[in-house]
This record gives sequence, C-alpha cells and structure tokens, in this order.
Amino acid sequence: MSNSGRKKPLVADRRYGAGKPKPKPKAKPKKPVNTRRKPATKPARKRVRKTKKRNFLVAALLGLLGWLLRILWGFGWRIGVIVSLILAMGIGYYYSTLPNSAIAFMDERAKGSVTLLDDNSAVFAWRGDQFGGIVSASTVSPHLKNAVIATEDKRFYNHFGVSPRGVASAVRINLAAGRGPLSGNGGSTITQQTAKLICLGTAYDAKRWETERAYEKYCRQGSLWRKVKEATYALAMEAKYSKDEILSIYMNRAFLGAGARGFEAASQRYFAKSAAEVSAPEAAMLAGLLKAPTRYAPTNSLQRSQDRAATVVKLMREQGYLSPEQALDATNQPAELSAAAKARAGGYFADWVMASGPEFFTRNTTEDVIIRTTLDQRLQTAAEDAMTYVFENKVSPGSKAQAAIVVMSADGAVRAMVGGRDVRATGAFNRATQAMRQTGSAFKPFVYATALELGYSYSDLVNDAPYTVKVPGSGNYSPTNYDHKFHGNVTLLEALKRSYNVPAVKVAMSVGLDLVRRVASDFGIKSELALGPALALGASESTLLEMTGAYAGILNGGSAVTPYGLVELRLMGDDEPLMGTGGGIGERVINTSAARELTYMMYKVVQEGTGRRAMLEGREVAGKTGTTQAARDAWFIGFSGDYVAGVWMGYDDNTPLTGVTGSGLPAEIWHETMVRVHEGLPIKPLPMLRPSAQPTARQIDQTAPRKPKNAIERLMEQLRGETR
Repeated sequence: MSNSGRKKPLVADRRYGAGKPKPKPKAKPKKPVNTRRKPATKPARKRVRKTKKRNFLVAALLGLLGWLLRILWGFGWRIGVIVSLILAMGIGYYYSTLPNSAIAFMDERAKGSVTLLDDNSAVFAWRGDQFGGIVSASTVSPHLKNAVIATEDKRFYNHFGVSPRGVASAVRINLAAGRGPLSGNGGSTITQQTAKLICLGTAYDAKRWETERAYEKYCRQGSLWRKVKEATYALAMEAKYSKDEILSIYMNRAFLGAGARGFEAASQRYFAKSAAEVSAPEAAMLAGLLKAPTRYAPTNSLQRSQDRAATVVKLMREQGYLSPEQALDATNQPAELSAAAKARAGGYFADWVMASGPEFFTRNTTEDVIIRTTLDQRLQTAAEDAMTYVFENKVSPGSKAQAAIVVMSADGAVRAMVGGRDVRATGAFNRATQAMRQTGSAFKPFVYATALELGYSYSDLVNDAPYTVKVPGSGNYSPTNYDHKFHGNVTLLEALKRSYNVPAVKVAMSVGLDLVRRVASDFGIKSELALGPALALGASESTLLEMTGAYAGILNGGSAVTPYGLVELRLMGDDEPLMGTGGGIGERVINTSAARELTYMMYKVVQEGTGRRAMLEGREVAGKTGTTQAARDAWFIGFSGDYVAGVWMGYDDNTPLTGVTGSGLPAEIWHETMVRVHEGLPIKPLPMLRPSAQPTARQIDQTAPRKPKNAIERLMEQLRGETR
C-alpha cells in the first residue's frame, strides 16, 4: 500500500534530537530604531540627579525658614502677650483715673469769657474763651452731630477708639505728600481727638508750666510716644463712657475760632442761635472749622468758610446724612453770619473796655462775665463808614497816615470808637486811647475857658502884636501866628475863631498859666502839662479820648466828665451786677454862663473861622481845629447839642503831614461822622450864649492876671442870679 496519501502522525518532534538543527528562537518584534537613544539616556540620568539636589536645597531653606519662624513665633507671642499686658495695664490705669461722669470733662477752662453788650443789651463782642454752656450729642441739632461725624470720623460708632484703617490711610496720604508718616494727617478718631483735648486728663498747673500757652503746646505734642498714650487713653475712654458721652465731651471742648470753645459758643458767636437750632449749611460750616479753626473762621473769611462748608456738605451726602436735594439746597444757600458777627463792631472799643475794667473780671477772669457797655452800634457804624469814606476818596493812595475817632455823650459815655484806619481791628494799637500826641490849637478853648471863668468876655480885646516872654532857664519865647502876620486889637472871639497864637499866649499869661493848667486838668486832661507859655498853644501831650472828654465838659455846661464805656458787670447766670458805671459827670470846673459863652465862641469857629469844613447843614455845631508844630498832628474836636466827637490824624512815627491841618481832613472826617451820627435825629440847638447886643469891649492886660473866684463867691453869684 502506497503511503503517499497518509498524514504524518501527530507526534511531537524532539526538541533536541541528535544531528538535528536547533529550532530558531521566535523573533521578537523589532522596535523602531531611535537614532537619539544614546544621547537621551545620559541626560535623563543627569536630570534625576539635579532634581534630587534641588529638593535638598529647598528642604534646607524651608527648614531654616521654619526654624526662624518658630523662633520668631516663640518671641512674637511672648512679646505680644507682654505688650497686651502692658496695654491692658495702661488702659486699666487710665480707666481708674477717669471720672465716673463724662460731664466732668465738659468744661475745664482755666479762664472764663467776657461777653460785651451794647447800650441796647445786644451782643457785639466777645473776649477770652467763649463757652456757651454744656450741650450733649442728643441735644444739638441732628445736622450738627452728623456733620461732625461725617467730617472727622465716619466710623466713630463702629470702632473701639482707635482705627487702624484710619491710621494706615493717614500714613499713606502723608507719605504721598512727601511728609513724614506722622506729619500732617494723623488718622485720629474722635475719641483720640477728645483725649488730646482734655490733655489725657492732665490739668493745668502753674508750677509746672509758666504759661497756658506752654501747657497747650504740651497737650498738642505729636510724638510717637504721645500717639501711643493717646491711643491707650482713648481705649480707656471707650471702656468707661458711651459713644455719645465721648462725642459730647468733644463737642463741648473743641476750639472753633474767634475765641469760641464748644459748638454752643460757636453757634451763638457766628449765628446768634443755639447749637440745637442750626440748619444743615450752618452745621456744615461749624463742623468745617474743626480742621483749622482760625483759618476757616467765618469772621476772618466768610467765603473761605463757605467753601469749606461745601466740602462738608458733600461728605454728608456721600455718607447718607443728606439727600441729594438737601445737599443741593445747603450748597446753593450757604450759611451767613448773624448781624452782630458780620458787623464785627467796636473792636477798639471792646479792647478799651477790657483794659479799663477790673483785671480779675476782664483779662484774668476765671468766671463767665457779661459786661453791658455804652456802645451804640449805629454810631459805631457811622464812625467806621466816615473813616473809610474819607481815606478812600480824599487821601492819596499809598499814604501811611492814620486817624482815630471818638464819639461820646455830654456825660462822658463813649458811644463809638475807631482807633485806626483798619476800622474793625481787634487787639491792635488804639490811637484813640494809647497815642499821646501834642494837642496844638485844640487846647486853646481851655485858655479861654479860664479867662471867661475869671470874668472876661468874648468881646474883650487883646492886642495881636509882637510879643516876647522871658522863660526862666529857656530864654526868650516869641510866639508867631500861623499866617506869620499880626492883626492888632482883636476880640477873644476873633482870636479863637482865627486861631491866632499870640493872643492865646497873652490871655494865658494874663489869667495865669497855673490856672490854665488847673482848668485843663479839671476838665480831664490828666497828662503832664507844659509849664511855660507854650502851654497855651498845645505843647502838652494828651490822648484823643481825654481831649474829647474835656470838650464834653464844655457841652454839659462846665462840669468835668470821666469817659466811660462800662455800664454794668455781672457774672453769667446772676441777676445782680457786681459793679456799675465807672465814669460820668463829676465836679463843676467853670460856671454855666462861662461854658455857654465859650460854646458860642466855638460855634463861630465853625460858622466863620477855621472849622468851616465841619459845618452841618441845618444843625448848630461848635468845635476847634488843632495843628501842631511841623504839622505832625492834626485835630478837630467839636460837638452838637447831642454828641461830642473828636478826630486825630497823623503818622505813627511822627512824620509831618503834607498839606494837612486840623481845618482840612480831620474836619472833613468829623463832618462825615457827624452827618451819619445825626441821621434821623431831631434838631437840637446848642446850649450857648445868644447875644442880643455887642457888650462893652475891654482891653486885656496880660501883665496883671486876675484872681479866680472861689467856690463861695460862685455860689453867692448863683444864688443872686436865681433870686432875680
């Protein structure tokens, strides 16, 4: 049988048969050839090594950092605990020193204030730290409370006395402005500001600080340590008092310009109303003063104060205290000053009253004092307007000449006073009361008053001719007239009317220089009077106030007056005054008939003589001009039936006036003043002699002075006159 069709048996082949070839191993699938294989292997190993090295450095650095942090943390929490303990001790200490009631801090002034009232009992000036009375955050106008918070510390009700956010913001602002971090904005909360206002509870001690200024400087110091103490004290206050109590202290102690301490005083000072009644624009103006009280005081610059108030209104609107409509109204209708604050009347007068009153109730008072005065604000305005008008319209631009005005009643009550061209100055040199100047021919009425008192008449004759007096120790004295002429026999009336010098000296020598000095002194000229014949021509010095007061004695019929401005002084809250008028009419100096005759002579000075520029249309006035040697001083003093007024003009450094005499600008200032003073007043005639016939003229002999009549002789004559 053939095997061609048979299959091989299914027997496994031997794996290692002899003589047989070994089976080829099964080929593995080929991997794709990578030509970069070798280079890739070595860098891979290097990367592994570098990674291990970097991890080690990072670990080392992290370990070092962790070690440092553990050390710092160890120190930090310990230091934090220590600082916290010290802070807690500081807060506890300050807490223990704080009074239980916040009212104790409401008013801690070392000095009191003085409120000055005019003759109608209206306030016109304040002196010292004005304090209007205690107010609280709940009693003031809500607008005022909101304005203060919006301006000074918008997070006041949310912080614990110190605002880290506020401090950080202040530091950023200061650095951006190129200042030191603590210079400029302080980031202080209202509580911190209150702590500063009460000087961290440290009261003024005269043994520690020489002056109150030094004490205030100590309280305002801004060192870093001081800031820390303020912050600590503020935290203690927050722990002791409520927010409203702290705000109340602040609102009563803040200085708000013009001598006003606290918002009640400022509200009364600027708006003549209580802090409970101020409107939104008024509240904004008051709150705006906190930034810089003197700079933004509306009495210094109303426009600047209104601009600042507009900023406060904007803050109030942004913080939701005012609606857009309310803010718009407050911006369009800004606050205005009260009439008294706007007038700023009587600054010189107020200074004079303060200086003339008792020191312990004026300059150094520890009480709140109210002084009622003689000031008439209408007349004060008249004098100020007259001064301004003449200097603006009749004085050369750039002139440094000064002037002063005094207006008073016949009893010496001063009704108006202007002490310089800056008519509303306060605390300035008062030329009406402080400037001692030669009086010139304004002194001559007292020469003639002496003669009339001794029995001379306005019609008596004196020879205006060359005249020489031998003055012991000084040689010969030969007076000359202003026009350098002699006029022969002239009446006393003519001599005064034309202001002749030679007749005045002759009359003075005739009646006796000692009597002239006595009459002038009795009329109120208290300064030292010249001893020689130049006395008659005003060689002595006096003040405008003294001279005007002396003329008032002529108007009232011959009795001396003491010029006064204080009528009544009392403590605030008291009804009974502590003192009353410090002046008025005194003893008689010359008899009434002599005063009436002298008034007639001075009336003629204005009507026909050197004082014609002072004439008032339709009203009788009398007066006298005065010009000193080299025209260093020019005067005009005179009176109507109602008021006496005096005007002085000159330079502070005694520079001679150019083209100015008493009959010129001083007479014009007097005229402008008295025209305004008498507006609306009924005509009142002068109390003067009205001669019906020319009396017999007698020749005056200057070599034979007459003896004055004594008081008994005067009384007998008066009695005889009354029985006729």
